[in-house]
Amino acid sequence: MTATAPHFGPSPIRRPLTAAALLAVLISVLFGMVLAGASPASAHAALTGSDPQDGAVVATAPEEVALTFSEQIAVSDDSIRVLDPSGERADTGAPRELTDGGPVRYGVALHSGLPDGTYTVAWQAVSADSHPVSGAFTFSIGAPSDTTVALPSNEAGGGLVGTLYGIARYAAYAGFILLAGGSAFVLACWRRGAGERPLQRLVVRGWITLTAATLVMLLLRNPYTGSGKLADAFDLDGLQAVLDTKPGAALVSRLLLLGASALFVAVLFGAYAKREDEKEKQDLTFGLTVGGAVLAIGIAGTWALAEHASTGLQPGVAMPVDVAHLLAVAAWLGGLAALLVALYRTPHITADAVRRFSRVAFGSVVVLAATGLYQSWRQVGSWSALTGTWYGQLLLVKVGLVAAILAVAWFSRRWTGRLVDGAADTSVGTAADASADGSVDTAADASVDASVGTHGTGGTDVAALAGTAEATEVTEAAKAAEVPGVAEVPDAAANDPERAAQLARQRAALTATRNKRVRDADSERSGLRRSVLMEAGVAVVLLAVTTVLTNTEPGRTEEEAARGNTAATAPVAGGQVNLSLPFDTGGQNGKGTVRLDISPARSGANDVHLWIDGPDGPMDVPEVKLAFTLESKDIGPLPVVPDRLAPGHLTASDVQIPMAGDWKLAVTVRTSDIDQTTIDENVKIG
Repeated sequence: MTATAPHFGPSPIRRPLTAAALLAVLISVLFGMVLAGASPASAHAALTGSDPQDGAVVATAPEEVALTFSEQIAVSDDSIRVLDPSGERADTGAPRELTDGGPVRYGVALHSGLPDGTYTVAWQAVSADSHPVSGAFTFSIGAPSDTTVALPSNEAGGGLVGTLYGIARYAAYAGFILLAGGSAFVLACWRRGAGERPLQRLVVRGWITLTAATLVMLLLRNPYTGSGKLADAFDLDGLQAVLDTKPGAALVSRLLLLGASALFVAVLFGAYAKREDEKEKQDLTFGLTVGGAVLAIGIAGTWALAEHASTGLQPGVAMPVDVAHLLAVAAWLGGLAALLVALYRTPHITADAVRRFSRVAFGSVVVLAATGLYQSWRQVGSWSALTGTWYGQLLLVKVGLVAAILAVAWFSRRWTGRLVDGAADTSVGTAADASADGSVDTAADASVDASVGTHGTGGTDVAALAGTAEATEVTEAAKAAEVPGVAEVPDAAANDPERAAQLARQRAALTATRNKRVRDADSERSGLRRSVLMEAGVAVVLLAVTTVLTNTEPGRTEEEAARGNTAATAPVAGGQVNLSLPFDTGGQNGKGTVRLDISPARSGANDVHLWIDGPDGPMDVPEVKLAFTLESKDIGPLPVVPDRLAPGHLTASDVQIPMAGDWKLAVTVRTSDIDQTTIDENVKIG
């Protein structure tokens, strides 16, 4: 519910404000320090390079196509496919790993004697954090050509299967939060709540939701990471393949732990709720607390073992941090849901229970702040990624939602303070009366009634009416409560079972109405209910954003992939430098683009290919000249005059570049007798 520290001393308002302010300052300072010193980590795999590069034109057919990734991936026989211009397979089979202690690289061999034209490379794999990744690009042999292959527009994990898998992922988080958080609320905040049916239904529904969502995710895992076809969810071979993977093993482990959790729930709402001996109940509380904590840690660990935390920087630290983060979310939001149900559906919840949850919520927020900062450091890595990537923007939205919950929680804290103070004042008189009778139990019950608010009932315990089963007791209770229409029922109805059942139903309806009227008449409790309801509403949105975050490519990985894709001047052994240079000579039809490839982009002999593209396609110009200059060594300019190979396509062979370095390339394009321009670009050779 609330995220502010419980107050100590005479001021119930100013101290929560101070604690919240200090917590906000601490979060801001740590957030800045963390991002300022961030270093690379891995999460979603991203394609950071290829040989040949995207859009490259090579003079001769390569022996293989190699892809470089930001992290380890799981590949299958069809993970990398190379298709010729007619759409036929140009590769020879399954990809092989080329990492050899360096960057993660996979390659697939090509058939010999491939004809000239444009080839399409399509790839799909599963990253180490369990998320499917895919992509496609083209390269050309000799010269670009038309192709019948359409680049896939849908990413892996999309479509109907991806939507269903995302819904199941959200439901799994929500189910775990209700199961773990609701159970923790009962054991840590309100033990009498174990006997309340609304709380029992909340926790059991959480268990059912988590179990069903886990089964759905297990069935959808094969099409989610593969074909994307819903029918493949029932492919037994595919299911067996999923069970052999880390995510599949994690889902199965979760189901086994949920089986043990069913026994825990049965004891919590069965033997524990009915236990009356205080000593025995304390022993059982300790056993349930330890057992429930072990089960909660185990279930939370199934997420940490198979997703972002299990790969990249410091997985040995990241996984327990991820478990602590998820448990704190469950204790806070799950307890919030349990408190909301208790406030709306049960008349017995005490102010002490609300106050204890306030402490639990504050501790959970502290844990969330610390673990969230660490996770942000791993997944974002820089200020530019925080504001310039989809992951970073979602993270900012999440932070804003947490701030909104904290703001509403401050009001909840104020209502809690009023509720506690009112209960304390009222309980003084009732305790004195109970002491005169020598009954401590009566005083405790009177304090509970006072804290709940029984205004206008003449001191009658309305909850006692709900537990009455015999018709005679119903009638007497109705008389004592002065309930119209029931008090006049003759005592003879007690001997008529059918009439007794009818009276019981009437009594239940009247009691429910009376309880609602009593709860609504308590302004402190009504205010608390409204603020908790607002917190719960924001929490639902927060959970949705968190679920999307777990399935989004982290900002650091997105930036790393972007750097790899734009580093056209980065040399690769046997690779190329690829440039795209727009020009405008100022004359008629003087606008276009020069695409230039230098291969192998190292000292010695190199091949240069140029394509001149105009607004309507290949552009034939009167003259194109190149010049290489290495200013740091006072070498050059070294002139190169390419030969015309086809309209808009020029080439120069055996271009000698004497040494490696950062060369300045000047490209001069003449489109008429008087219209020409020169474009300069820096290229790294060797």
